[in-house]
Parts: sequence; C-alpha cells; structure tokens
Amino acid sequence: MQTYQQQWFHNVRKDVLAGMVVALALIPEAIAFSILAGVDPMVGLYASFTIAIICAFFGGRPAMISAATGAMALVIVSLVKEHGLQYLLAATILTGVIQIIFGYLNIARLMRFIPNAVMIGFVNSLAILVFMAQLPHFMNVTWMSYVFAAATIALIYIVPKFIKGIPAPLITVLLLTPLAMYTGIQMKTVGDLGTISQSLPTFLLPDVPLTFETLRIILPYALALAVVGLMESLLTAQILDDLTDTPSNKNKEARGQGLANVVNGFFGGMAGCAMIGQSVINVRSGGRGRLSTFVSGAFLMFLIIVLGDYVVSIPMPVLAGIMITVCIAQFDWSSFHYVRTAPRADVIAMLATVTLVVWTHNLAIGVVGGVLISAMFFAAKISKIDVRRQGNTVFVHGQVFFASTDTLVKAIDAMKFEQTHVTLDFTNSQLWDDSAVAAIMRIEENLQKINCTLSITGVNEHGKALLAKYHL
Repeated sequence: MQTYQQQWFHNVRKDVLAGMVVALALIPEAIAFSILAGVDPMVGLYASFTIAIICAFFGGRPAMISAATGAMALVIVSLVKEHGLQYLLAATILTGVIQIIFGYLNIARLMRFIPNAVMIGFVNSLAILVFMAQLPHFMNVTWMSYVFAAATIALIYIVPKFIKGIPAPLITVLLLTPLAMYTGIQMKTVGDLGTISQSLPTFLLPDVPLTFETLRIILPYALALAVVGLMESLLTAQILDDLTDTPSNKNKEARGQGLANVVNGFFGGMAGCAMIGQSVINVRSGGRGRLSTFVSGAFLMFLIIVLGDYVVSIPMPVLAGIMITVCIAQFDWSSFHYVRTAPRADVIAMLATVTLVVWTHNLAIGVVGGVLISAMFFAAKISKIDVRRQGNTVFVHGQVFFASTDTLVKAIDAMKFEQTHVTLDFTNSQLWDDSAVAAIMRIEENLQKINCTLSITGVNEHGKALLAKYHL
C-alpha cells in the first residue's frame, strides 16, 4: 500500500503539471506518426491515449511516457499499404501478446549485454532523430515561425529562473498560442497536420479472417514490432532510471507494454512503445510518479474532445521549439570528450550505433548493430593468447575459443619436439567451446604424425566437462 501511494500520490502537483505538458507534446507527434504509417491521425491519438493509461497502471517504470512512436510507424508502413488498417489492428494485438510472453521470459536480462558505448549512441541518435523530425516544420514557412520558435526556446530557459512551480513548456504554450491567435500571424498549426475528430475510442474487433493466412501476414510484423517496441522501452526505462536515480521493473514494463498494445488494438490504435523525448520532458518538468503518465493520456483526450478547437490553433513552431530544447538536454554532450578519451573500439561502436539508427530510422538495427560490433571487438581482444614452451611442456595463457584456436594450433605446429611425449598446461587458460576441444584434437593428430603422444593438465571443471563429451 505504501509503494502504491508513493508511486501515485507523493508528487501530485508536479505530476499533474508535467503530464499536461507531455499531452501537448504528444499531439503533433501522434498525428505525424499516423501520417507516416499511412493511417488516419486519430489512430495515433487513440493509441497514445490508450497506451499511456494502461502503462500508468501496469507498467514497470513510473513517469515513463508510452504512446504511438515513429520507430513502430516505420515497421508498419508496408503492412498498412498492402493490407489496410484492420490487419494493422490485428498485428498490434499479436504484438502485445508476444511482448507479454517476452516479459514472462525475463527479457530484461538481455539489457546487461548492451555496452555503455551503445547506450551513449542510442541516446544521441534519438536526440538527433527527434531534432530531424522538427525540421519539416521550418520548411517553406514565414519568418515569424522562426521568431516564435526562438521565443519558445528562450522562454523555456528563462522562465524557470523566475517561476519554478509550473513547467516552462506549459507556460510557453499558454503565452504564445493566444498571442498567435490574437495577432493573426500566419503559421503552421496543429490543425494543419490532419483532421482531428472530437470523439473517444470505441471497442471493436479487427475485421480480418481468423485463418493461418492472416497469421502468416501479421506474424512477421508483430515480431518486429514487439522487438523494436521492447528495445526502445527498456532502453528508455534505463535512461529514466539514471535520470531519477530510481530503479524500475523492466520485465513488468515489458508485460505492461504488451497489455497496453493488446487493449490498444481493440480500441483502434496503432502499436506503440515508450517515447524517450516525451519521457524526458515529463521527468524534466517534475514528473516522477505514475500519475504523470496517467495525466498525459487523460489530458490528451480532454484536449482533443473538449478543447479540440483551441488545440488545432497551437502553433507548430512552439511545439517544435519545445522538442528542440528536449534534444539539447537529451544529447550527451560529454560524448565529444568520450570520442577523444575512450578506447577506439568503444568509440567505433558508439558512432556505428548513431550512424545506423539515423540512417535506417530503426532503433533495433542500430542497437543490435552496435552490440555486434562491440562483441566483435571484445572477441578480438580476448582472443590473444600466449603459448610458451619449457622442455616438453607447453603453457597456454589466455582464453581458448573459436577466435583463438587457430593461433594455438599454429603455434604448437611450429614447435619441434624431440621427446616422444608432450604436455599441454591450461592452468592459466580457459577452454570455452567445442572449437577449443576440436583444436586440441587437431594438435593431438598432428603430434601423432611425428610419433608424439599428448597429455593435458591444468584444465578446470568447465573445461573437463567439455573434454569429457569428446572422451578426451
């Protein structure tokens, strides 16, 4: 009960105000991602409302904002184009089921395999992507659009020096929107992004045939959505853990994301996941509890249904300016120093992650690519072994596995033994895989050709178990 109260009501005023700010930032993003996916803007808005409400209750990371995202929209473009909205809704439900299964399989354990260099690349690439997403709002616009964007950025940095109780982005929107409406200045507004209908989502069953053919169509998309969504959500959760210095239950978050997508699919929304930009806005605006996530979704629908006529008048330069300040705050500026001082392998992994994410607009590809590059460098680093000979005993120092076995075999083949017996000492080494055992078998065969026998010593329990499988 104490934990429940702590997560919901220990920070009410700041959570409510932060959630209101986030709701304003969700509207243009949800509409833009809907257009990107090729669906009606309300599909993204319904998704943002539904996912935020469900995750507020069942997620594992308080104060994290989940909604329709660009990463998920990119995955579903071809599905919508080829099969339509109903198949998207079915895929969204299946995505949620898969994510729930992953959550019960403790997928969060995989987080420990993501190196710090890849995390830095992930954060920086998202900041770059969010910034790039704002650029279209400044193309073919009047010069006053730049003035309002500059004023927004200035206010967000100046207002906190005088007013600390209300988030600066909220004050900025409340000041600049009436100013734009009163003066009649021509600028792009939220309403220019798409038509917004003032209605709540309703329950519906996806109108698709319940056949294996339908499953064959939606399963590949659902798997991709599940992986991309959980990867972005769990990495965002880790970032918020660091920002707030508080822990989160990432397996619970995976299950919560899954449940949110299942419910979302039945209420006409597209698949979604955590949003790092809006999550950072929430935290930097003072949001810390589940109430901030709930308010972001609830206030989003309030804005659409009750204040829809005013919402469509919010200038896009203002909302874009808010997102630009988020990019500035989110980007890890110390990474420039990191590039100069960190090991070259880590720098390459970080830059590769950024490059892949920005190039493909796919977070999963970037993070997996960064992890693979880090793994390759790590394997190359630990594959260096030292082989020394004293009489008829060969001492091996280092890790013996698939990447180092060739070096071991060649080093021993180059030695000329005069005695008829050779001993391999692995006291300062470790046998890791069947490639290590295969290498020892090759060494034994080569020694037999010159009438030498082989014995092995110093092998630990793991190595003995490997050798026993091959009766060595």
